[in-house]
Amino acid sequence: MNNNELYYGDNLDVLRNKIEKDSIDLCYIDPPFNSKRNYFQIYTNVGKEDQAQAQAFIDTWTWNALADRALMEIIGNEGGRYTRQTIELLKGLDAVLGRSGLLSYLVSMTQRVNEIQRVLKPTGSFYLHCDPTASHYLKLILDSVFCARGGDFKNEIVWCYDTGGRSKTGFPRKHDTIFWYTKSSKFLFSYDGASVPRDTSTMHEPVLVDEKGRKYQRNIKNGKEYRYFLSKGVLPNDWWTDLQALNPAAKERLGYPTQKPEALLERIIQASSNEGDVILDAYCGCGTTVAVAQRLNRQWLGIDITYQSIAVILKRLEDQFGADVLNTITLNGIPRDMESAIALANKKDDRVRKEFEKWAVLTYSKNHAIINEKKGADRGIDGIVYIATDSNSTAPVVFQVKSGKVGRGDIAKLNSDRIREKAVMGIFITLQKPTADMKKEALDAGFYHHVLFHRDDPVIRIVTVQDMLEKRELIDLPLLHSVLKTAAKANTDEQFNISLDETEPDE
Repeated sequence: MNNNELYYGDNLDVLRNKIEKDSIDLCYIDPPFNSKRNYFQIYTNVGKEDQAQAQAFIDTWTWNALADRALMEIIGNEGGRYTRQTIELLKGLDAVLGRSGLLSYLVSMTQRVNEIQRVLKPTGSFYLHCDPTASHYLKLILDSVFCARGGDFKNEIVWCYDTGGRSKTGFPRKHDTIFWYTKSSKFLFSYDGASVPRDTSTMHEPVLVDEKGRKYQRNIKNGKEYRYFLSKGVLPNDWWTDLQALNPAAKERLGYPTQKPEALLERIIQASSNEGDVILDAYCGCGTTVAVAQRLNRQWLGIDITYQSIAVILKRLEDQFGADVLNTITLNGIPRDMESAIALANKKDDRVRKEFEKWAVLTYSKNHAIINEKKGADRGIDGIVYIATDSNSTAPVVFQVKSGKVGRGDIAKLNSDRIREKAVMGIFITLQKPTADMKKEALDAGFYHHVLFHRDDPVIRIVTVQDMLEKRELIDLPLLHSVLKTAAKANTDEQFNISLDETEPDE
């Protein structure tokens, strides 16, 4: 594999059909927790528009036709994919839990963990990051997938932190669980990569220096001297208290709800891979795993079901490593022609019903727009971007996206919505060709005089998806506000020497 790869789509499809068996050295995933918190994907009942509007970052699972089909696949052992232990386990969980949101979550995780085991190399490792809500069930699933095929459970790592609020009605929950499994007994583990500096305060012996100038402490047992060299370091225990979760003011913070610190991924990647190895994150979110893998000279594959995450990752990598890094990434599943754009617009999966709108807005705005994530009606606005209106002020530009039949009334409504939102311009993105009446309605809305550019722009701009794809017609206005904070520059000597726009949004 010559390039790093970023996949936009359902990770189950990508794992099964795009990634070869025995090709991954290390996989880490931080999947959605079944904890009723407001982030990550939603599996909803088809037809409930209010739920579909909120699917990108809602961690609520319900039993539906998708979950039912997945359970039948496992119990029926379609394609001979599953072990006997996995099949019997899911039968038991079905009997105990019933067709519930929790079972929907566990069925989904079983499918994906099973495919991750398949794509790992025999020397590969798998780290699953979860919280106590379902960790006990997930460990049973991991045992049935890995241990039943000759793999090993290595550690239950407890990641402890103090950031965030504190409960007053019980003991504050301040830890996550990370399960480490290997595909076989012949796994890679780097002592040097995983070690941390030795804490000399835990030993009463003084720090000494040997004949080679190496610092050490010693311990004498039964008349025999043991030397502990400070340069070698020591492996951390299976409870990690030295890596704090990101607080709201952290430089790494991108505004992503469940973002993990780079130091956490750095420890895992350095412990279970070498330079040049292939790292996989099947729920890559805001891209912490791939950013750390890039910095540590690993190859990587990332998968996410929302285009918003893809946009965040691309911007994060560009901010940290320079624009040229984008040339080293192969993008998969992102519309590149009208056929694939139409296919995205017509997807029936309730999880991705707004993905076409997000892709269109973020693509046209060069990943600078803010997507409207309101649960209810979007009031005609699918996204917003801020532009400089003069040297001291900014103003909003609003977006509306349509994939179906369009007409003059759509343009009139967008202009009305624009006025309500006090936006200087409105951009109408359409999959269909605009009619003459639409063009006239847009022209009648007038023009906005841009003092910085010394030019007049139509107040309502009609953009076709075809022109976006074939002519690369993208936004040409001075963008100041980004969808997320500018990612902190990577601390690496391999940064590209490129001048980047480092303007951060007001928050």
